[in-house]
Amino acid sequence: MSPNDKANELLFGNGDELPSNHSTNPHITELSSAIGRRQVLAGGVALGALAFLGSAMPGITEAAEPAAHGLQKAPFKRRSKLPFSAVATTRADTITVPAGYRATAFIPWGTPLTGGYPAYLEDGSNSAQDQAEQLGMHHDGMHFFPIDAQQRGKNSQHGLLVLNHEYIDVPLLHPNGATLVAGKRSSAEEVRKEINAHGVSVVEVRRGLAGQWSVLPSARNRRITGATPMQIGGPARGHALLQTRHSPQGTASRGTLNNCSNGFTPWGTYLTCEENWAGYFASADADLPRELSRYGLRSNSRYGWDHLAGDEFERFNATRKAATAQDDYRNEPNHFGWIVEIDPFAPESTPVKRTALGRFAHEGLVFAPVKAGRPIVCYSGDDSQNEYIYKYVSRDKYRPGRSDGRLLDEGTLYVARFDANGKGQWLALDIHDPQFQAACTAAGVSFADQGEVLINTRLAADIAGATKMDRPEWGAVNPDNGEVYFTLTNNSSRTTADAANPRSPNPYGHIIRWRELSKNYASRHFAWSLFMLAGTEADSIGPNGQPLTADNRLASPDGLWFDEEGRLWIQTDMSGSQLNSGPFGNNQMLVAEPRTGELKRFLVGPLGAEVTGIAATPDFRTLFVNIQHPGEGSTPNNLLSTWPDGPGKRPRSATVIITREDGRRLL
Repeated sequence: MSPNDKANELLFGNGDELPSNHSTNPHITELSSAIGRRQVLAGGVALGALAFLGSAMPGITEAAEPAAHGLQKAPFKRRSKLPFSAVATTRADTITVPAGYRATAFIPWGTPLTGGYPAYLEDGSNSAQDQAEQLGMHHDGMHFFPIDAQQRGKNSQHGLLVLNHEYIDVPLLHPNGATLVAGKRSSAEEVRKEINAHGVSVVEVRRGLAGQWSVLPSARNRRITGATPMQIGGPARGHALLQTRHSPQGTASRGTLNNCSNGFTPWGTYLTCEENWAGYFASADADLPRELSRYGLRSNSRYGWDHLAGDEFERFNATRKAATAQDDYRNEPNHFGWIVEIDPFAPESTPVKRTALGRFAHEGLVFAPVKAGRPIVCYSGDDSQNEYIYKYVSRDKYRPGRSDGRLLDEGTLYVARFDANGKGQWLALDIHDPQFQAACTAAGVSFADQGEVLINTRLAADIAGATKMDRPEWGAVNPDNGEVYFTLTNNSSRTTADAANPRSPNPYGHIIRWRELSKNYASRHFAWSLFMLAGTEADSIGPNGQPLTADNRLASPDGLWFDEEGRLWIQTDMSGSQLNSGPFGNNQMLVAEPRTGELKRFLVGPLGAEVTGIAATPDFRTLFVNIQHPGEGSTPNNLLSTWPDGPGKRPRSATVIITREDGRRLL
């Protein structure tokens, strides 16, 4: 290992956010024990087949509507058993799919996209400007927009593939890793390249007559990076806590960072979600304000961008250096942790940070079924140990053809409390809500206005009495019955085991689900249960109420997606010893049939990679899946994977196109 490799290893971590929730709120483990182990093991009550065969959850008095994302109900389709043979676990450095399917790598990091269409240089010597015109690094959440999507069309041959780039591996981004002088970053060109490797890519793609996909040289192609100009919308726009030297009015921002999962709106725009953003900033202040301390800001930043002089880099130093916030960047971290709306069909448009949806480590955003004349409802998880699940309900009603992003600017943000009786309540984080006002008074905490509540979303949720969860990640809505599913990936800090969560700590994770207690998803009450407990054959419960088997054992469920016919696709994000030496092999993607509890492994990724991000064409003949950080931890001198380019080549995140060899629908 070269001196630079050693320095890179010390400076750049894995990016996971350290726990920062020190509230005394109950943990989900403390609440779920009252449900009783007999229900968990019954294979038909809290966990098993009964709810999937049409029976309601406890407390349901009115059936939920089928959860098609559009305005029409999804037609019921009879489904047989999952029509493929389960893929075995493996540690091969490749993509493994069932017999009869084909997996093809597509648009890897560095693919030419805009401007001069600069070719990817395998030795890491592309410039910062090149990177601004190429696909970013570490693909994550993704959506396929048919080219006629904003006219409610369903073209499956031609569309925009929009995808996030969560973070970077600095050692692979440059010829020999980062240049450091006395342990500090010294190259502005390198840091600009790193900033440009973050963000979002909009890629116009077309399927040819032979079924192959290609990138079109198009004016719609776009890179949105960590430096792209953005606007701030919603209740926090113009707030004193958003004022900076760059934006004294607190209305403009620069860039989006650590973009993990995603969402898409009923009016045809893309939502990218800022997850573990706190580590990009540093502050030398001894006493941090609550809007920084509650989010885990530290004295050292993850990439050291704040080491360099110049406004474009100094913004990552949140130290109080001047008399007012308008003269330094103490508030710059408050510009992150939001959901950002992007119009993929308007490359000249300015992305907007929608502050009414709250500020935390957003994993993604999933919409409840929309219906004309009703408010829109959407859900998001805060991906950190012992954090919360949130719901947003718009103030105004959805109007097809007339609604736009303003529906995301005015509404109420709620946080979930999961009660021990299998029911739950959505607690309003609204400065005008009497219950929230009383909770603030009891806690001795005050907020000046709703903007401050949202900038301090985590603190507001603490005060409201939300339930601590085991890293809430992706969500999905079952089109068959309207149930909302969320992955709880794992939690190494859990200290108390119980009947419903019998592991302490929780290395394997599980999936929770709930149903609102009325047809109106704006309801303040819901009923919840567990869908599955991940783990080994000796320590798991599958969707059918039985232990998992060699065909479906998994750990650390992360990505989650329902196809239009109601099958649930589950992606995993194992790391460390669990990935390298456990019984699970490489990270994987499985398919579940909730009606029967059947679960099979469909795909296994290459070495060191996370399987994440999923989208399909409307005809369901093409599935797009992202493979992130293959060979995680690689350096130019120690390649732990060479996927997708082959021996001797640096590993690259990429999208995988999955099709059937006979060209028919995937399932």
